[in-house]
Amino acid sequence: MEVFKLNPRTNLRRLMEKIGVDPGGIGIMAQKELGNLFFIEALPCGGANILKQDALSIGAELAVPRGTPNCSRKVVDALLMATTQQLRQLVKKEKTQPFQLKELAKKLESFLNPPKFPLQLMGVINANDDSFFSGSRFKGEEAVKKIEEMIEEGADIIDLGGVSSRPGSKYPGEEVELERVKPILDAIYQNKLYEKVKFSLDTFSPKVLQYGLERGVTIANDITGGESGEYLQLVAEYGAQLVIMHKKGDPETMQKNPYYRNVILEVDHFFRERIARATQMGVKEIILDVGIGFGKRLVDNMLLLRHLNHFTHFGYPLLVGASRKSLIAGAMEELGKNSPPPEERLPGSLILHREAVENGASIIRCHDVKEHYQGLKVAEVMEEMETGWELST
Repeated sequence: MEVFKLNPRTNLRRLMEKIGVDPGGIGIMAQKELGNLFFIEALPCGGANILKQDALSIGAELAVPRGTPNCSRKVVDALLMATTQQLRQLVKKEKTQPFQLKELAKKLESFLNPPKFPLQLMGVINANDDSFFSGSRFKGEEAVKKIEEMIEEGADIIDLGGVSSRPGSKYPGEEVELERVKPILDAIYQNKLYEKVKFSLDTFSPKVLQYGLERGVTIANDITGGESGEYLQLVAEYGAQLVIMHKKGDPETMQKNPYYRNVILEVDHFFRERIARATQMGVKEIILDVGIGFGKRLVDNMLLLRHLNHFTHFGYPLLVGASRKSLIAGAMEELGKNSPPPEERLPGSLILHREAVENGASIIRCHDVKEHYQGLKVAEVMEEMETGWELST
């Protein structure tokens, strides 16, 4: 049995049709707005019937396929709709029930009261010449100047990288990577820039990471998601934060026909495994990144952004980096429009990142700090004013 949380704006009618709900029930349930929406996959039929009755008894709703009352199928997919208060009641009820409902209650409970994290902007500095967006490439004094500019523009974190991880890229080796980032890390340390802003190092190399940790870096941004035990030991030893990012395959081949049966659940399973591994190695602080554009199709990227709130159940900050990536071009191609180059993808970046924040992201990795700061802060002010119903006189 699997459970994942859906965006409340999901097309309920289409989803209920897909799982085989009776047409008469679809019309009634599709009109309900209960706040929390969960897809339950492979629920034992006996459990589905109990859960249906318990949900109805408290005003919640469970959409199930035709034939569920007489258990013509051993397992069914179901759609649970409930307010937060109803969800609490349902969790309490199911903790005493059979047919895997105790397990379901535990999973649903993990979605109640996820921690809130302040919104942070992560600016991007690339010390290599082959990153996909030329506007992010800086070296030496130019890099220091850009870092100071990003701090003025509102960056909370600066993410420094020395190698490209774009689709088709090849890793040049530790020595080349270190040679590229070393002058910038030295300047950060000498100018005490780490006192003004947090620094993240985008590397999977233990050698490069250690050099950075000794010079003011406090966040290890690992596209392998904590694959190396040596790397995890360093993160734990220095008390740094670890970014666990999901990717499918290596940068050189990851965009060659990636496929997911359910991208939400696959990423969820990956995080579960890598979090356990990292914490066992002594890592205390973790950030999760679903890896937009890393071994994913357009539909996979969009689903992860739309249903990002699902991953809040882990209790860690969520990082999203969709800045100027190719999914923006892919979306335009879906509309029959010309594919814009990275230099023309700022509007799409702002929209995708606004969606991510609405759905639970608290760290936005972007090339354009000034524009993101303004856009996201204006949206924040708008939301705060929506909660104040007092009319000015």
